[in-house]
Amino acid sequence: TMDEILRNAKRVAVVGWSQNPERPSHWIAEYLEKAGYAVTRVNPGLLNRGIAGVEAAIPRGVDVVDVFRSPEHLPAIVQEAIAAEAKVVWMQPGAENEEAAAAARLAGLTAIVGSCIYAEHRRLTGATQ
Repeated sequence: TMDEILRNAKRVAVVGWSQNPERPSHWIAEYLEKAGYAVTRVNPGLLNRGIAGVEAAIPRGVDVVDVFRSPEHLPAIVQEAIAAEAKVVWMQPGAENEEAAAAARLAGLTAIVGSCIYAEHRRLTGATQ
């Protein structure tokens, strides 16, 4: 279940991270860090801009790959998540791709489609602020 994933996960890769603080990928990454997760920001397009802590690819051994990309990018991201031996691919609202989710499940990953990790974490923790 989503609750078990959020309770057990330690490392989260945020794919499609934006340096713009207004973008959900940016502030949700910060929220997850404050909540105690080790967060890796993944955005190959930002690599040559000298932004610290941004990776080009999903690192090996992450628990959750939280995706903020449009649906057509999901098949490649799922293949990368499988290669990185991730446990979960979490497709944020707007990043839903059922075909890619099916491929993830076939490879033994859990796929969450269309739920917001931020909203689910707040619900799980009973956050009121």
